[in-house]
Amino acid sequence: MDNPVTHRELNAFRELMESENNRLKEENDRQNHRIGILEDSIREISNLAASTEKLAANMENMLKVQEQQNERLEVIESRDGKMWRKVIEHAITAIVGAVVCYCLMKMGIA
Repeated sequence: MDNPVTHRELNAFRELMESENNRLKEENDRQNHRIGILEDSIREISNLAASTEKLAANMENMLKVQEQQNERLEVIESRDGKMWRKVIEHAITAIVGAVVCYCLMKMGIA
């Protein structure tokens, strides 16, 4: 023990170590707070991603239902169109038949 440490040097070293430990503790507290904020953000992003997936699935289902409704609507619309075309065809046939019959009666054939 060539150089003994004095009591004053020991106290100065202890105070220096305590201040360094306090600084490190404060830094750890700041880092922990920042990590907590990041964890909350990641949790919110995960929730948002899950909600987006659900929304996409719902939109896909809605598209399928809409396509089915569109097909049904086309069938319904074409059914009415076919019916009216048949009615018009029969009416035209009846009118043409009446005109031909009238012409034949005028000519004395019928």
